[in-house]
This record gives sequence, structure tokens and C-alpha cells, in this order.
Amino acid sequence: MIRLRPAFWPTLVSLPIFVVALGLGVWQIERREWKRDILQRIETNQAAAPITLDALLQGDPLRHEYGRVKIAGTLLNDKEFYLASRNLKNKVGLQVVTPLRTDDGRILLFNRGWVPQEAKDAQRRAQGQVAGVVDLVGIVRRNQERRQFAPENVPDRNVWFHVDVPLMRRMAGGAPDAKLDAFFLDADAAPNPGGLPIGGQTRLNIPNDHLQYAITWFLIALALAGVYLAYHWQNGRLTVAGRTKAV
Repeated sequence: MIRLRPAFWPTLVSLPIFVVALGLGVWQIERREWKRDILQRIETNQAAAPITLDALLQGDPLRHEYGRVKIAGTLLNDKEFYLASRNLKNKVGLQVVTPLRTDDGRILLFNRGWVPQEAKDAQRRAQGQVAGVVDLVGIVRRNQERRQFAPENVPDRNVWFHVDVPLMRRMAGGAPDAKLDAFFLDADAAPNPGGLPIGGQTRLNIPNDHLQYAITWFLIALALAGVYLAYHWQNGRLTVAGRTKAV
């Protein structure tokens, strides 16, 4: 028989830490399954042939997340949006999100890729400001939400830290549309005239280390439990099969 007489302060300190460590371990297991779903989606949709915009909009567009879409339309270069603090090969720059108007007047967002900070001014990459109707291939990405502790967008200064599709589409003259507001497109790796912006910035090789994190949290909880029990054994508060550590 095991008998434990918990000491007040060690229990008060250890119990919340133990519960939090276990909770974080379980959360990491759940995150692992969530990440596996994303990786499976990337593998499946990247292997599929590019589809048309009309095919994408038949049903939920996000069922093709990370899949490729062929589109044609006119880039609204005078309405560019700039995603701040984007790095490429350890160089700080930004990404250029350009509204695109299709022949039937629909407005969607196309992330054309990365440019260095000094090329934010479109006149410094004039060759890449393609006019007229263009044929493009984009990768479907879901509308982004502000992450915890991330800076907020500053629309009136055209400073963005995440893609707010509904707001950006309105500012570009697009009408509200639940399906078009659900996604934007990332440019593939096809080079732009003049070399800028640099497409192919979609991160497809996403690590899944959540099992390691879960094991770490579970080991912390186990170690804490061991220290807690050892303390009580050393202080005569833990009895095992009639034996008590002498105080």
C-alpha cells in the first residue's frame, strides 16, 4: 500500500507545473495530427494538375489549398500591397501582393513574390510591371489571420504583416464574395521580366517536430513527479508497503 501525505508548498508549486506540462504534451500530439493533415494536403494538391479559376470556385476553394490554379487577367499594378519583414537568403525585403482583375471583372489577390527593400518603389522594377492580360499560375493559400504577438496591419500606410484578403480586395475595388475572400494565390517559381518580384516563396517543406516536443513535455512532467515523490520519501511523508523513510 502506498500512503502519501502531501506537503503544502511543494504540492502548491509542483501541481500546476505538472498539469501544464501534461497539457502541453497533449496539445503537441494534437498539433502533430494537424500538421500531418497539412502535409498530406500539400502532397496531394501539389501532385495534381493545375485547375482553372472556375473549377476552383466550384465548392469550397480551400479544398485545393496548396494546389495550383491557372488564371488570366490584368494586374492592377497601381494598387500593390506590401507584406513587410520578408526574408530571402538572409536579406530583408518584402513581398508584393497585386490585385488581379479577370475578364469578367472579378478581383482576386496574387502574391507575385519577394523584392529587396530598395526595390519597393515600382519604378525600380519597371520591367516586372506587366501590362495587359497575363496568364499566370498561382498556388492556393487561405486567408491569413493575425498571429498572437504579431504586429497589426496598417492599411492606411500600406504596411501589412499578414494577408487580409477581404480588406485588401475591398481596397482594390472588389465586391464582397465569400469564396474569393477565402483565399489568395502565391506565384510559382516562373521568373518575372527583369527578375523581380521573385516568385516561388510558398513554403512547402514544413517540418513536423511535434512528437519530439510532446515527448519533451511528458518527460518534464515525469521528472517533476519523480522529484516530488523523492522529496516526500526523504521527509517521511511517503509510505510504501509499510515502510517509511526515517526523518
